[in-house]
Amino acid sequence: MVPKTEMDPMQKNTHILVGVTGSVAALKLPILVSELLKIPGLWKKREDPVLHIDLRRWADLLLVAPLDANTLAKMASGLCDNLLTCVIRAWDLSKPLLFCPAMNTAMWEHPITAQQVDQLKSFGYVEIPCIVKKLICGDEGRGAMAEVPTIVAKVKAILSERGLSAHS
Repeated sequence: MVPKTEMDPMQKNTHILVGVTGSVAALKLPILVSELLKIPGLWKKREDPVLHIDLRRWADLLLVAPLDANTLAKMASGLCDNLLTCVIRAWDLSKPLLFCPAMNTAMWEHPITAQQVDQLKSFGYVEIPCIVKKLICGDEGRGAMAEVPTIVAKVKAILSERGLSAHS
């Protein structure tokens, strides 16, 4: 069942679905969601459970952050063995899907990772590239999820490009 919202008929709420994978960068999720909720016009509560098809219909934008190596491989291959990957597999390609890779540098630098990222881009998905920094494991290198302000700025830019602002 699609959640009910109370809103002015002249105002359309924007819905962002955030998909979270098993990356250690999921530690940033509370900060990311907190910042995303500051975008005017976002719907902030749910009343009923929703399945993958209802979620794809409900969301105006899908943000997968962080995107770990395992889920990257699943997305590139079309595997759908959990709610998130089922939503992604059923995703309406006319709507934006953004992904934020986050993994150990050795995983990021493996040749198959570039192939998988290219595969997602060929679907029209938008990469918010990972960055170089000291990772939780102690390694220094590329693989850390983009910083929250970078992610939020990209989400806002895409919402604006598509006319999905608070008062659209």
